[in-house]
Amino acid sequence: MKTHTPETDLAAATERHLLNTVGVAPEQAGAPEVLQAVSQAVREQLSQRWVRTQAEDRGTKARRVYYLSMEFLIGRTFGNALHSLSLQADAAAAAEKHAKTLEDLAAGEPDAALGNGGLGRLAACFLDSMATLGLPSFGYGIRYEYGMFAQSIQGGRQVEHPDSWLENGTPWEFPRAGIGYPVCFGGWVEQPAIPGGKAQWRPAAEVNAKAYDMVVPGHGTDKVSTLRLWKAVAPAHIDLHAFNSGDYARAAEVKNQFENISWVLYPNDSTPAGRELRLRQEYFFTSASIQDILARHLEEHPTLDNLHEKVAIHLNDTHPAIGVAELMRLLVDQHGMAWDAAWKITQQTFSYTNHTLMPEALETWAVDLMHHVLPRHLDIIFRINHEFLTFAASKKPDDVEFLRRLSLVSEGGEKRVRMANLSIVGSHMVNGVSQLHSDLLVQTIFSDFAYLWPERFTNMTNGVTPRRWLAQANPKLSSLLDQTLGQGWRLNLDELSRLKTVGDNSSFRIAFAEAKQHNKSRLAALIHKTIGLQVDPTSLFDVQVKRIHEYKRQLLNLLHVVTRYQEILDSPNADWQPRTVIFAGKAASSYHMAKQIIRLVHDVAAVVNNDRRVGDRLKVAFIPNYGVSVAEVIMPGADLSEQISTAGTEASGTGNMKLALNGALTIGTLDGANIEIGQAVGDDNIFIFGLRTPEVEAQRRAGYQPMRIYEQHPRLKSVLDMIASGAFSPDEPHRYRGVVDALLWGGDHYFLLADYDSYIATQRQVDQRFRDRDAWARSAIANVAGMGPFSADRTIGQYAEQIWRVQPRR
Repeated sequence: MKTHTPETDLAAATERHLLNTVGVAPEQAGAPEVLQAVSQAVREQLSQRWVRTQAEDRGTKARRVYYLSMEFLIGRTFGNALHSLSLQADAAAAAEKHAKTLEDLAAGEPDAALGNGGLGRLAACFLDSMATLGLPSFGYGIRYEYGMFAQSIQGGRQVEHPDSWLENGTPWEFPRAGIGYPVCFGGWVEQPAIPGGKAQWRPAAEVNAKAYDMVVPGHGTDKVSTLRLWKAVAPAHIDLHAFNSGDYARAAEVKNQFENISWVLYPNDSTPAGRELRLRQEYFFTSASIQDILARHLEEHPTLDNLHEKVAIHLNDTHPAIGVAELMRLLVDQHGMAWDAAWKITQQTFSYTNHTLMPEALETWAVDLMHHVLPRHLDIIFRINHEFLTFAASKKPDDVEFLRRLSLVSEGGEKRVRMANLSIVGSHMVNGVSQLHSDLLVQTIFSDFAYLWPERFTNMTNGVTPRRWLAQANPKLSSLLDQTLGQGWRLNLDELSRLKTVGDNSSFRIAFAEAKQHNKSRLAALIHKTIGLQVDPTSLFDVQVKRIHEYKRQLLNLLHVVTRYQEILDSPNADWQPRTVIFAGKAASSYHMAKQIIRLVHDVAAVVNNDRRVGDRLKVAFIPNYGVSVAEVIMPGADLSEQISTAGTEASGTGNMKLALNGALTIGTLDGANIEIGQAVGDDNIFIFGLRTPEVEAQRRAGYQPMRIYEQHPRLKSVLDMIASGAFSPDEPHRYRGVVDALLWGGDHYFLLADYDSYIATQRQVDQRFRDRDAWARSAIANVAGMGPFSADRTIGQYAEQIWRVQPRR
């Protein structure tokens, strides 16, 4: 019989919090009140673990990892906290006392709107693994009040709404009233009157950064990590004189001007004001974080001379890249350190993860804008650039083009600061996130830097946490794995490799298929609940869920849907494999083409889903407002995982890993981590199609002609003509003319037409395999069995050893 200590008697703690914290009589509590009370009881235990972890780190003066990221897409905290503390049964009992289930409670928690896509979900997985491995660590980001946006669909169009996840507060954050830092903007720089003198930044404005902590618990350990988020607070909340004069708008103007920094993730940057706000956001959280890091270091050490020995700051993409210049400013201007000594420390402190191969996606800032917002930092960047180019010129004398490519400031047209170049020059290690991506970095966009510093570049293939994405998201499969393998796979995902032999057991395959069918029924229920579409849960669930972007090629998926629709109409008596094609994802608010693709999905769905000649043989669903909680239902229910980006464009992907971990087979190009997934699961258990990266580049150099493919391929021509002619938009026949013209006359930048034939042929192979349910189950099991290398624990262990030089303590 289980005994309860005061710390673990969750039911009693829940009753206490209902009365004392929530302020409701326990017998009158509804689901929101019970959720809040259980959360407060769990929070107490997290708080105790946090205090112990921090005390231990301070006592040992531990070397710490600081992970700076614009996004942390952590999803809901409630279920993860219960799993990490092994309190699911206790929480269920506490809920049952009030005639509630854990599912009732969990459904009432909004997703934390702290990210959008793979970048933020990766950061969240990494914090989970840092805590689980016992790494002394902090994540740093922004406490967005409204997130990116909540997506709804009206008339087939994406509509953006504020994502007010903090509307009713959250029990999971710890406001740190005593921790705050000034962050300055604008003004001018007083240059020193004598050589070697000290420059003085005279800022024009200042905002306060206030700290809010969220505790990230480890699994199988008492250790925790910390996610410290910054809220922008105006120095003076309102102009009281204006308020008393009746000018209420002006009274709040200053407050809003500063506090909007932490309102919204990725404000629309199609306007000058939006671009300036983004730069202010990036500097705001980076400056506050580095000030906090230095303050913590000085509490434990008498000097900053050993900062690089005790601190590892990691830049998750270039959003926090201004930190290179900020650390130099703080060391030189605030702490009086000599430039050369400060630069040596800075380079040894920072490391940088690149997340894109596309030159157009590399972040740059106009020099004029940076001079307006951060004049001192621009001075520092110019000096770093001068000294760097002097060094580079010594390696390749008289090679002006070499220096132009390396420069931190682009000179062609409008002068712009290249943040990726700054990150590389200011870091001691730079990594890609899949083997292909890392190889291409040193062969293409960063080849000149690799010439100078080949030892600086390495690979860290991404991973996902099996706790969130299998143990919590897929209870049915997790239970089967526990019965078959024990529970060790949660902390050592390599244990899944033992399924390679178990897959030959027919009873296991039956149980595995039953778990998948349960999850498909759950996904079908979500589709019906959210969009009112009834789908057949025994059909093949074909899933593409990710940010909507042309390079991710949701449009190629749609071309297959329309092809399939036409073929069903042409051959209505053929034995078609029923298929449900499921989309989800958000388009950036200023990204017109991505929004058009979302609208086209809905227009195609409206025709296909209502055509009685098709029936249940083909359905198309778009699930709105994609986020972590939605993904936790979609991933376990997928049969087929669409990873179809143009070869050489996707850095890694993590959705591919989550889907395969839950037993979906991948259809994909040889791009990103698809290559390594294929190697892990076996060529027979993945569907690869399309041009390889060298072939894409060869066709681009030779002068790719998509119109020729269109003219020579009757089915493709029919599909594109159907879209362009308004068959799916009869009320506006030319609605998608621009979409089709971008393919035919705009160069088809992402090679959809070049890959079309191969993609359609491979989809037929998918149908054939799925008809043999036993063979499909074997391949699905092989995918789960091969996912050991894609654990975030493995990735973070490699970061810790090879880049951060921090010892895990699990």
